[in-house]
Formats: sequence, C-alpha cells, structure tokens
Amino acid sequence: MLPTGARDNQLRESNSQKVHPQPMDESRSPNPEAIEAIISKIFTNVSSLKSAYIQLQAAHTPYDPDKIQAADKLVVSELKNLSELKHSYRENNPKPVCISPQDSRLAAEIQEQQSLLKTYEVMVKKFQSEIHNKDSELNLLQQQIEEADVKKAKLEKNLKLRGLSSKESDDLGHENGFFPVDLTPDLFISTVEATYQAIHDFSKPLINMMKAAGWDLDAAAISIEPDVVYAKRAHKKYAFESHICQRMFGAFQEESFGIESDTLAVNKESFFHQFLALKEMDPLDMLGQNPDSIFGKFCRSKYLLVVHPKMEASFFGNLDQRNFVTGGGHPRTPFYQVFLKLAKSIWLLHRLAYSFDPSIKVFQVKSGSEYSEVYMESVVKNWVTIEGDEKPKVGLMVMPGFLIDGDVVQSKVYLSGVKVVE
Repeated sequence: MLPTGARDNQLRESNSQKVHPQPMDESRSPNPEAIEAIISKIFTNVSSLKSAYIQLQAAHTPYDPDKIQAADKLVVSELKNLSELKHSYRENNPKPVCISPQDSRLAAEIQEQQSLLKTYEVMVKKFQSEIHNKDSELNLLQQQIEEADVKKAKLEKNLKLRGLSSKESDDLGHENGFFPVDLTPDLFISTVEATYQAIHDFSKPLINMMKAAGWDLDAAAISIEPDVVYAKRAHKKYAFESHICQRMFGAFQEESFGIESDTLAVNKESFFHQFLALKEMDPLDMLGQNPDSIFGKFCRSKYLLVVHPKMEASFFGNLDQRNFVTGGGHPRTPFYQVFLKLAKSIWLLHRLAYSFDPSIKVFQVKSGSEYSEVYMESVVKNWVTIEGDEKPKVGLMVMPGFLIDGDVVQSKVYLSGVKVVE
C-alpha cells in the first residue's frame, strides 16, 4: 500500500496527462480528388445534355424525323452517363456519419442536378410523344400520296385526247372528282341520244303548262309549221319539240355558239375540258358558282328564245322569272331547272363536237324535203305512204344530223302525210 504522499503525487500526474481521440479510418473517408473528378464529369455531362436537348428542339423546326431520332438517342445516352456516375459515386463513397459543410454543399448541388435531369426526362418523353404523332401523320400523308398516284395513273390511261398533257388531266380529275372518258364517235352518238331525250323531257312540262293555261295546242302547232299533215293528233307534240330544237340549236355551227366572250378559248383541248367540267355537275350548282360564265350567258339567251313572254305570262301570271333571267340571274324554280337540263345537254353536245379534229359538222333538214334513209330517221315507226310508192316528205325536223369524218348520224324527222300501221 502506497503512502499517502506518493498516492497524491500519482493522482496529480494522472490528471495532468492529455486524452487523444482515436483517429478515423482514412480508408472510409471521401477522397477530395475523386469527388472533384466526379463533379467535373457531372458538369460536363449536364452541358452535353443541354446541347443534346437544344438539338432535339431544333430538329422540330422544321420537322426532321432523322434529326429528331439522332438527338433523342444523344439525350438518352447522356442520361445514362449521369446515372452511371450517380451509382459509381454511391458505391465508392458511402454516406459518412458526419457531413462537413463542404459535403452538404456538394450534396445540394447533386440534388439540384438530379431535379434538372427529371425535368429533362419529362421533356424527352413529351418530344417522343410528339415524334410518334408526327410519324402517324407522315404515314397518313404517304398513304394519301399513294392513292393520288393511283388516280393519276388511271386518269392518264383513260385520257387519250391528243395534246392534252398529264398535268392538265390531273387538274381536271382532282378539281371535278371524276375520270375523263375516251373521245370517240360512240361517245358523241350517245350524247346526241341524251340530247334528244332532254328535248323530249322539256317539251312534256311545257305542253302540260300550255294546257293548264288554256292554250289551243292545235292552233299553236299550226303556227309552228302550218303545212304538216299529222297521222295522229297526239303527234302534234313533235311540232313543239321541233320548235325547241330550232331555237336551242341556233348558231350551233359556230365555235362560239353565238356567245360573245373575250376569254373564250377555241382550241380542241379547251372544248374537251369544258365538256368534262360540266358533264358530271348539276348545271344549277355550276351557275351558282359563276352565273356570268359562258355557259351562264348561253342559258340566259336560249331561255329567252325558247319561252315566249306571252307564254311565260300565261304560265305564272307575271314576268318576274323572265325579268330575273334578263337581269343576269338563274332562278331555282322547277321550270327553270328542267330547262337547265336541256341547256346543259345542248351545250355538252356543242363542246364535244368541237373537241374532234376535224370538228363534227351539223346539218339540218328543211320541211318539204324528200325523205332519205341515209340522212334521216323517222321519229314515228311502222309508217307507210298513203299515195303508193311516192316518197314521203319531211314535215318537221325534230333533231338535226351530224357528220363525223364521213360517217352520218341521222337527223330525226317527222314525216308528213304518212299512215301509221298499228
């Protein structure tokens, strides 16, 4: 046992000794140089990401799918590099127990960059969605182009008019929505038949309205052609068809059809263009678009010729419709719409006649002419002459005839003084 004095001395020496804490494990401390290298890589990576994002924006104006795809791959690549840096840092530098102010500042910067990356990721997804939509639009446009090419090929195949270019034919097809037909004599003959049917269709309501207005049809027929001997009373309808025909075909032999116009083209292609443009259209719709067109002027002039003012006044009780037409309008009344169908058929026939090279010639047959089976066709079938073998005479020309490069489209006539065999 130590003496009291020695024990006191030992305690004083023990109290005067310094106590040093255990040093930290340097192997687990962050390497400042490594941290600085990672931060430098992050900044470089973020700069590259910003550049890739700018390229992605620029590729949208103007829209370039290839550039957009390349910029998108670059953005994804830079995002992957940042992700790899993040994982590398966390593996090599576990979170220390005590964080210095410098470490806190570094963590804040990293968190800021991570937030920025999330923003970029949202923008990238947005642009990827827009790219997908643009790709869908491009596919639809490509499909429409392919369909248009098919239509153009059919159009060029069907259109065989000499001198009509593929561009002009394409314009016709797209503007009017139909495929042109071949320019052949058969087309003209079928148009002649349609024209005659239109004359017949207009004469029926005209005669019915005359009856309703109290007209003497016998006297009216005599005023048209007084020397005709009709086989039947019902045949007097051909007098009115003849009257309509004579008025509507006036000036048919002229290229202008009697319509003055400074802009009227007189080449073969333009005539066929006009034929195709009106063929599939409703005449009233066409006149609604351009009431003062050449066709509109033709309709007005022919209506005023065919329908006499006294006749119109008896039909409607006034001349309002006539005044409207004279003033440049085209009324939407049922009677005028029936007339427009007739006017359209005559106009189409004229346009088609002058589309041929050489142009188709029209010929008329005068009343009293001797009947010719070569140039004429009787509108009444099963007829026989009354006076033996004497050739019958033409009473009325109901429809003119045409000459197509030496071939004959017979005129339609009513024979006077013949008998119909039932």
